[in-house]
Amino acid sequence: MSLTIFDWCIVGMSIAICFIPALFFAKRSGKSTAEFFASGRSVPWWLAGLSMVATTFSSDTPNLVTDIVRRQGVAGNWCWWAFVLTGVSTVFFYARLWRRSGVMTDLEFYELRYSGSAASVVRGFRSIYLGLFFNCIIMASVNLAACKIAAVLFGLERWQTLLFVGLLNVVFAAHSGLWGVLIIDMIQFFIKMSAVIAAAYFALKHPQVGGLDGLMAKLSTLKGPDGINYLNMLPDFTNQWSIAMTVFIMPIAVQWWAVWYPGAEPGGGSYIAQRMLASKSEKDSLGGTLFYNIAHYCIRPWPWILVGLCSLLVYPELKDIQTAFPKLDPKLIGHDIAYPAMLKFLPVGWIGLMVGGLIAANSSTILTHLNWGASYLVHDFYRRFIKKGADESHYVMMGRLATIGLFLCAGGMVFVLESAKDTFDIILQIGAGTGLLYLMRWFWWRVNAWCEVVAMISSFVVSCGWLILRKTGHGLESTHMELLYTIIITTVCWVLTAFLAPPTDRRTLIEFYKKVRPFGPGWAPIKAAAGISDQDARSEGENIPLALVGWSSGCTVIWSALFTVGNFLYGRMNYAWILLGVFTVSGLILIAVVNKLWSRK
Repeated sequence: MSLTIFDWCIVGMSIAICFIPALFFAKRSGKSTAEFFASGRSVPWWLAGLSMVATTFSSDTPNLVTDIVRRQGVAGNWCWWAFVLTGVSTVFFYARLWRRSGVMTDLEFYELRYSGSAASVVRGFRSIYLGLFFNCIIMASVNLAACKIAAVLFGLERWQTLLFVGLLNVVFAAHSGLWGVLIIDMIQFFIKMSAVIAAAYFALKHPQVGGLDGLMAKLSTLKGPDGINYLNMLPDFTNQWSIAMTVFIMPIAVQWWAVWYPGAEPGGGSYIAQRMLASKSEKDSLGGTLFYNIAHYCIRPWPWILVGLCSLLVYPELKDIQTAFPKLDPKLIGHDIAYPAMLKFLPVGWIGLMVGGLIAANSSTILTHLNWGASYLVHDFYRRFIKKGADESHYVMMGRLATIGLFLCAGGMVFVLESAKDTFDIILQIGAGTGLLYLMRWFWWRVNAWCEVVAMISSFVVSCGWLILRKTGHGLESTHMELLYTIIITTVCWVLTAFLAPPTDRRTLIEFYKKVRPFGPGWAPIKAAAGISDQDARSEGENIPLALVGWSSGCTVIWSALFTVGNFLYGRMNYAWILLGVFTVSGLILIAVVNKLWSRK
């Protein structure tokens, strides 16, 4: 593709509008690590929520959704729609607990919750495991998508794309700290949403699509692999049971609570916890997380889905993409590249906005992961285990150096990965079985640091075992069964460890309970030892029934809104109006619950 001068002006304006405001936060972020990594714990709910939404909207997200739609239809998106249960549970059960803990990173939590050398081991190990290894895989996936988009749009090699995004993101992440990241995220969200809505609009106008009516008419008769109906929002439970098991039953029944995935961690964690910890109050922590989940699942998906559906008519086969872009590296060809291939049809001006939006999408995610990963490496590893007692300026400098090193490592991994969907599956598999532990550690005093160690090791070992068996042709036929067995083995291992390993020191548990006030019967003996009555606990917001009502109504709000929009687009007006009614009623219940919870603190 070739961009006009007008397009390039729009690209330049988009970058300037996003990044120039961040320059003014360098002095503030350089004051201390609390400012550099946690924005001085003064972030309002709306900024925290917008930042969470922008961060999870990366340059690989539209590619991932397109990949899913082309392989499994719209219903395939349940592999991430099921995480609504995870996200909303974080709002009502965990957001305020995280804020009360007062830690700077979620890894610092380990030495607040656990005791002894095991707590230090877990904190140090996870700072490297997550901050370096896992973090670099995620950033590599995001940058791989950027490389594919740049290859389609401009014919750039991978190293050329990495050089551009690296210079842009590393400079600002190292310069402005979390405050700069939050401001950039806020502006980028609106640019990105404008761009993807425009992409969906012009994709529908393509002659081979024929608008919404043409898309629905043509895809209603087009069947995918194994007879999949691309338009179905739920899988066919009658004739395609194995597919339904993979894309719906496993995610909705098991995956949401059993699998650790960045941005949708059971109980909250990573950069979601970072935003909650940076919030200026418990109310802001709860409000920001709730806003994030509503915007993440209700506002963003359909523009991506529509482009993916349109691509099925414009590029039915992967060879059609190769034909349309003959100079494209064959190694980059996959279903995920259909999204950038559809951008070919954007008119002058709009293509500039889309390029600016894609740069914004890449930057919002990479900036967050660089700052988050650096916080782990510096605050939870370097400061804790290597050099204690240095002044704040030294740790800020090390944070900036860690930022540069993280991007270089992630850039090298770009040349190893093949597609966004493959990376998504790898991360889910490695994190399988640890999710329940991250939920229960807040509500059961018996969970100890050795449970965390055992869960990580068993999940990783079993996942690697499946990978080896698959490579040698001896693996199971379905990946969802591998996932299920990994969850079972990992869960059994850490639950046994909770009873057999040395327990957390009683004094540590009492201090943790007094500070955080987790609710539920799992802390009954510790609550008694701390001398806290049931009345005092309830005054701190212990209300499980109210939290459960909030959780169920929040999930209903999100799913009903998501499918109300889908049915309006499909022209199924009866279903749409019914779902709109469900959304309204559940929304009123949700507002009442949130107001009651906020009035308690």
